[in-house]
Amino acid sequence: MRHLIIDTATQALSLALFEDGKLIGRRHDVIGRGHSEQLLPAIAALPDGGRADAISVGVGPGSFTGIRVGIAAARALAFGWGAKVDGFSSIALAAAAAKQVPEDGAVLPVAMTGGHGELFCQLFDAATLEPMAQLRSVPIADLAAEWHYPVIYGTGAEMLTRARGSGQAHLCHPDASLFAMIPEDVTGLPPEAVYGRGADAATLAERGR
Repeated sequence: MRHLIIDTATQALSLALFEDGKLIGRRHDVIGRGHSEQLLPAIAALPDGGRADAISVGVGPGSFTGIRVGIAAARALAFGWGAKVDGFSSIALAAAAAKQVPEDGAVLPVAMTGGHGELFCQLFDAATLEPMAQLRSVPIADLAAEWHYPVIYGTGAEMLTRARGSGQAHLCHPDASLFAMIPEDVTGLPPEAVYGRGADAATLAERGR
C-alpha cells in the first residue's frame, strides 16, 4: 500500500511517499509562496508520479491559501486515482519536527505564524506528541505573557521569543516524512481546512444581524 503525505500549511512544501510504511520518496523545501504552481509538479516528480492508495493532507492551522491548495490537490488526486483521502494536524507535524531538536523538556510548546498579530499555539507531550491543550490563536503579546517555556518551536517561535525578550527559538516546519510519528488522534481528520481562528470575512446576512 502506498501513502502520500502532503503539507502546504506553512512556507514549506513538504511531501512524502510511503510504501508499506517505508519512505520511498520525499521533498521538503521552504519555498515561501508559490505552492499552487509547485505542488503538482513536485508530486509528479516522486516515484511513479506519487500515485498512492491513500492520501493524507495537512488541514492547518496555517496559511489560508496554502491549506486550500493542499486540500484541493489531495481531493483531486484521490478522485483521479480512486484513493482514500483524509486530513491531519499540521501543527502536530511541526511538533514532530520539533522533537528532532535535542533539547530536554517534557513539553513541546509550538507556535505557528498566524495572522492579524496572532500566533497559532499548542502544547504537545515531548515523548508521545499527544496534544496537551487545545489549539488556539492568541495575540503575540498575550502569548508572550503567558508562555514562559525556555524553548519555543515552530514558524512563530522567533516572533514569540522576540516579543518576550527571552528564550530560545527553533524554526520548525511540518515535515511530511515524519508523519508516522504523530499520534492517531491528530490524523484521520476530514479533509477540510482548520484555520484556528474565526473567519475574517462575513456574509451580507451575517453583517446585517
